Amino acid sequence: MLSIIIPTFNEKENIEKLIPQVFGQLLAANMEGEVIVVDDNSPDGTADAAEAFSERFNVRVVRRPGKMGLSTAVLEGFRQSNSPFLCVMDADHSHNPEAIPRMFKVLMRQGADVVIGSRHVPGGSIVGWPFHRKLVSKGAKLLARPITNVKDPLSGFFMVKREALEGVELNPRGYKILLEILAKGNIHRVEEVPINFRNRRHGKSKLRKGEFWNYLRHSIGLWRTKKPKA
Repeated sequence: MLSIIIPTFNEKENIEKLIPQVFGQLLAANMEGEVIVVDDNSPDGTADAAEAFSERFNVRVVRRPGKMGLSTAVLEGFRQSNSPFLCVMDADHSHNPEAIPRMFKVLMRQGADVVIGSRHVPGGSIVGWPFHRKLVSKGAKLLARPITNVKDPLSGFFMVKREALEGVELNPRGYKILLEILAKGNIHRVEEVPINFRNRRHGKSKLRKGEFWNYLRHSIGLWRTKKPKA
């Protein structure tokens, strides 16, 4: 079974549309899966909106007491799941659920430990980003180059086999948990599947200026502890 981890904070409008779309894709592909929403005490009622789907779909909601951050929410989702296969995606519709069956097929058939929904391989794209965000993204990718050779190490849409994380201590800072997994996990093979990334439909971005500095410090720490490149 595939566990799909979705961290949330004030994503009520988005999660109400996303959950049926995710299960529509799972059903069409004859896939068994669950959604684990990890919510940081959203004042807009995101957790209640997600939990309302539990009568129709295999949805669980983990409620946390405050805004504790995306990466720790992902780790909590991993802890709450018993599935051998884990998926992480954003709640804001920047990641199209249509890619889930394609990514899972690659994970199962090509022997990959990690499959990334990639914006930077042929067929992938980013729609609607302003110039300054593209510039920041390029800088962030350069910082990741000593750690991994993958094209999109900063993607928030990926799948990983649980066995690749066994015995691995993850201590991510900020938003970029995939980079931590690539640096520290038992990763022997990574595949990238092209996706079309779009800006969020509803709500406000959670990315703040301080996150870049968190990422910089995190990257430097990973340079010192990294395994051979994946």
